Amino acid sequence: MAGVGAEVAVAEVGECPPAGAALATTGVNFVVGQGAIAFGASAGFRPLTLPVFAAFTALGVIAGFAGWSVAVRRATRPGATLRVLVPAGLLLSRIPVLVLMATSFIPEISVSGAIALMLMHLVVAAVALPVYARVLPVK
Repeated sequence: MAGVGAEVAVAEVGECPPAGAALATTGVNFVVGQGAIAFGASAGFRPLTLPVFAAFTALGVIAGFAGWSVAVRRATRPGATLRVLVPAGLLLSRIPVLVLMATSFIPEISVSGAIALMLMHLVVAAVALPVYARVLPVK
């Protein structure tokens, strides 16, 4: 449809740092997932497959950026607010994994698979938080 006149603006990853963070985090989470499989997690455990964890990684980075953005723009003391919200968010992210372990509602869960999911949450925070701080510095 080259002659129709429709143009699509595509930002490069460098122009959208959270997108770059999501991409980098997905790469690191791939290594975490493969490591978990090497340590006994089932390759059939869907949360450790690329399409599943890549989607959830991107959602996590986006949700984290949204929360960071709200805290920086609306909180009277954003630094203090983030010092509470970030660790609380990481702690709360453990709950679904613990529920998964207790109920096995996703087939083929194992301890190594659960540990990998928890590590993936830490990876998202470790990669994305410095990006958020650079894009929207805390005042």
